[in-house]
Formats: sequence, structure tokens, C-alpha cells
Amino acid sequence: MGAREDMYGLFTSVNEINLTNDQGGQSAKEGTHKKNISTSYDLQARMSKKGILWNWGYHDDQVAKEISARIPGFLDYDTDGFSEELYFAALREVPLGLDDYADKVVLEVGCGLGEGLNFLSRVVEAKSMIGLDLSDQAVKRANASLSRKGLRYVQGDAENLPFEDGEVDVLVNIESAHNYPSLEKFLREVARVLKPGGYLTHVDLYTTQRHTFLKELQEQDLGLEWVLDRDISPQVQAAIHGRLAPDGSFHKALREQRVGAIQRHMAKRVGPEAVGGSFAGYTDSGSTRLLKRMGVLPSQFMPPVDSYRHYVAKKI
Repeated sequence: MGAREDMYGLFTSVNEINLTNDQGGQSAKEGTHKKNISTSYDLQARMSKKGILWNWGYHDDQVAKEISARIPGFLDYDTDGFSEELYFAALREVPLGLDDYADKVVLEVGCGLGEGLNFLSRVVEAKSMIGLDLSDQAVKRANASLSRKGLRYVQGDAENLPFEDGEVDVLVNIESAHNYPSLEKFLREVARVLKPGGYLTHVDLYTTQRHTFLKELQEQDLGLEWVLDRDISPQVQAAIHGRLAPDGSFHKALREQRVGAIQRHMAKRVGPEAVGGSFAGYTDSGSTRLLKRMGVLPSQFMPPVDSYRHYVAKKI
């Protein structure tokens, strides 16, 4: 398959996973979905530039100040800070002090290229930090460029975690679970690998259908007590607007890329959707609509996102 077909496969799977009213019915397509997703992220691991597109981002002035207090100058080089803010916001709501991680094992499920967990390793000093991703190429790249004592990356499945029962103190899951065919399997695995009293901090985009299913799961006996439910859509939308501003990091990255005029034009028209543009109110340009009608681009990249949410749960 070529890059275009790989991306089509990703978009098809993500839409099917998040828009179905029969969430349990996705198990029959689980293998296809996981293959589409891992193949696409393998491609991104080979092609993407360092620091580009960890997630849709988050912006809150107080969060940015708190990061700067712990990592002075973190905004000065190669980042707009929005991806880091999302990771920091996810960790600061865990009912542990940021200085209380010395004996803790932290696992990120869906770590991608590993930069988010690498950032968290500078925020807290944990006993061990482990990133897991379905993409073998992403894990290889993360280990080659970021791993060191106390920080490593492994390939694995979020719905079948390669860890012992009660091995993890804090499980981090950032903008990843919308790719999982079975949210229920993932949450049961979270409860299994967490120590009693351990925490899950989970942030992700939600369609109406997926959010309804999550609420149903929260009523089940999964071994998790849900202690935080927060809609962080305004903060995420603020980051998207910041990135897509004329002087924002999205357009800066486009200017720095060594690509032809046609590719640059395409990226400028299509790229905003990849960083959450439609969620922040951006609409397709005329040329993008034409390319979709012609079948050059998928008719729908991402499912219509209803909200972006942050949950924290405690293992009981």
C-alpha cells in the first residue's frame, strides 16, 4: 500500500470506531482497524519532523506559568508549548504531588514518538517511565532518540497490555483511545495493571456516540473509581487557534519544509484538520472541498468531535 492508501485506512477506521452506535460491534473489525492504525503511524514515524503534532494541544496561562517554573525556558526552542501544556495538565490533576514520584512507575499508553513522555520525565522524577505504542516504527524511533536510564519504550497493544497485574502506579493516556476498537478492553486492562490506589489520567476527543458509551462503561464494575470528569474543549480550542494563526507554529512549519509549491498548497489547505481545525470552527477551503468531491482526499478526515475531555480514575 502507498501513503495515500495508508492514510485512507486510518481515517476509515477512526471514523468507524468513533461514530458507531454499536461500540461492541467493532470487535469483529478489530484486526483491520489495528492494522490500519499501526501502518499509518509507522509511516508518520518515518516521515514526521521532531516536535511536530504530538496532539491538538491545550492552552491555559496558569498551566504555562507552572511549566516555566519547573522548566525555565521550555518555550524558547522548537515548540509552541501547547502539546506540553496538555501533558502537564493531564499529570497535575492526578492526586499526587509532582515531587512524589520517586518510587512510582509511570506508563503512557499510546505514546507515539515518545516526546510527551520525555517531556513528563523532565517534570517529575519517577522510578521508571515506560511508553507503549502499537506502532513498531514509533517505538524504535523513540528508543533511538529519547530512551535513557529510567525512560524506555515498548511495542504493545492498549487492549492487551504486556505488564503484570498491579505493576503501574500512574497510567497516562493522551489523545490515543479514540483509535482503540474496544474502549472496554482498554479500561479493563488499565484496572488490571494499576496498583490498588493507582491512577489513570485520560484525555481525548469524544464524539457523541463514543462519549455515551464511555458513560455506560463508567457505570460498570471495572475496578475504577472516576474522580474527575472535565470538559477541556475551550483550552484545546485555544491551542488550535494559536497553532493556526498566521504567525503560529503550523504555518511556520510549512514555511520551513522543503517541498514543492503544489505540496505546500495542499498541506496549507488540508493540514488544519489534522491539528483539530474543524473542532475549533475552521471550515474547508473551496479547493479542499473540490479535492474531496474528486476523491483525491477522504470526504471526512476526523469524525465530528463533540467535546475534548479529561478524566481521572483511581484503582479500587
